[in-house]
Amino acid sequence: MKKKLIYYILPLLALIACNEEFTETPAVGALSDEALQNPQGVDLLLTGAYSALTGAVNNNGGNGFAVSPDNWWFDVMSDDAHKGSTDGDQLDLFLLETYQFTPANPYILGKWEALYGGENRANAVINVINGIEGEDVTGKLAEARFLRGYYNFELQKIFGNPAFISAENYANSNFNQPNPGPIWEEIEADQQFAIENLPETQAEPGRPTSWTAKAFLAKTYLFQEKWQEAFNLLQDIIQNGPYSLNQEFFANFRAEGENSPESVFSIQFTADDGNSYNGNVGSTLNFPNALGFCCGFYSPTQDLVNAYQTGEDGLPLLDTFGENDVANDYGIESDQPFTPESGPLDPRLDYTVGRRGIDYNGYGINPGKEWVRNSFADISGPYLPKKNVYYAGEDVNMGTGPWGQQYSGINYNVMRFSGVLLMAAEAAVELGDLDTALDYVNQVRERAKNMTYVQAEDGSPAANYNIDLYDSFSDQEFARKAVRFERRLELAMEGHRYFDLARWGPNYMKNVIEEYIDNETSTIPNFGPKTSTFQEHMVIMPIPTTAIDLSGGVLTQNQGY
Repeated sequence: MKKKLIYYILPLLALIACNEEFTETPAVGALSDEALQNPQGVDLLLTGAYSALTGAVNNNGGNGFAVSPDNWWFDVMSDDAHKGSTDGDQLDLFLLETYQFTPANPYILGKWEALYGGENRANAVINVINGIEGEDVTGKLAEARFLRGYYNFELQKIFGNPAFISAENYANSNFNQPNPGPIWEEIEADQQFAIENLPETQAEPGRPTSWTAKAFLAKTYLFQEKWQEAFNLLQDIIQNGPYSLNQEFFANFRAEGENSPESVFSIQFTADDGNSYNGNVGSTLNFPNALGFCCGFYSPTQDLVNAYQTGEDGLPLLDTFGENDVANDYGIESDQPFTPESGPLDPRLDYTVGRRGIDYNGYGINPGKEWVRNSFADISGPYLPKKNVYYAGEDVNMGTGPWGQQYSGINYNVMRFSGVLLMAAEAAVELGDLDTALDYVNQVRERAKNMTYVQAEDGSPAANYNIDLYDSFSDQEFARKAVRFERRLELAMEGHRYFDLARWGPNYMKNVIEEYIDNETSTIPNFGPKTSTFQEHMVIMPIPTTAIDLSGGVLTQNQGY
């Protein structure tokens, strides 16, 4: 495992990071731009811009768990995950899960502030570099512009109509900028500059390369349905880039596989005691209520588990997966008998979801209810997350902070090569190239077919795993359905599902969520009655009330809120 790029928050960085709220002017007493207009000063500022990837920036006024870069709480708003814990714990998140939130929700504000904190730190670097003469710092400028593009992409996909703050706005303290519409052009410009000026390789993991920037520009095109532009870039990355699939699916979530050839861009976390925020503080809630962990949040749904059912041919049940539930132990105590599912399942299920009777990341056989923090009256369900929980014995990723061991050092893969393959497959489908789409989907499925399966105590497969490749895509509609389904299976519980549903259209998302609520209520009877109706405007989040108030009315609210 290569050495990580660590985002140390030194006193000097706290001094030079300047303001973190886009409505305030830089702090009095901050180091002058002149003092920082040299390579060392740029490096220090750039480290501050990287550190904001964790979401932990100064002056977070919203919910502190909302800042997590893995976007786990957006999975809670999709059909992939429940909030977990008990209904009353983190009530603001419960309101998001059940579609009863308002623009005043502190989770929404927390995410807004974290991302603008990152954008402002990137602008601080750009502003200082713009004043340097006689030094070639183009590479550092490209890194800063990549980071600004990343933060703005996140703002765009979450809020739909964020304000763009340029380096010139930053330099002149003009932080109150309007939000008249999408900022895709500004994001594309930063990503294109990064493509043209970043190197093809970097000495330190965690720094973007020109290939990284190409992948993010392709994703930006994908979100705008610029299918040809996206496909051209993705083809270049797949055919000529440095990436490949890991042999083992689970390597993407273990220390041994960090910064592997499958990692296109990952946020570097290092386990610590919580004082430096190098651990993933935004996800400290998301460990099982067992083994000394806290706090039992982020529970996979029955609907997600059902999606991993396969037919005798080893293919997903694209249209019928919700008709029958995978056997679950909801309502069954740990000392009561339970028989796990015997039907055929995609083997990725048990590296994604913690099920009773199956080994849990090397900690032993999951006993069910005993490890789940909820009462049967709550809407959390019987499952545990696995991808974000380090494996037994991985001390390198085990934190020691006041929350127990949750300041996790597991890197978050913002983008994996399997995701690149599936983005290319999606673009190919929309362009009518079904053979290429089939190839890319099957590459992802072939890895899952040939990987090491989760094992039972006797060394045999822990369940009836059955997965195979598609022979063909009969038509565009079938291909589109297969590609979208594969994204869910491959990338579940990685913070992508809500945004996929949203970009596939308000009607599409509304239909999926309504069907999910109906299906989920068959397992968790209280889920439906506690859940409000999903509205089509919820495909983007509202602009936080606090941000509008602080802007003096310069910012305007999104429609529907």
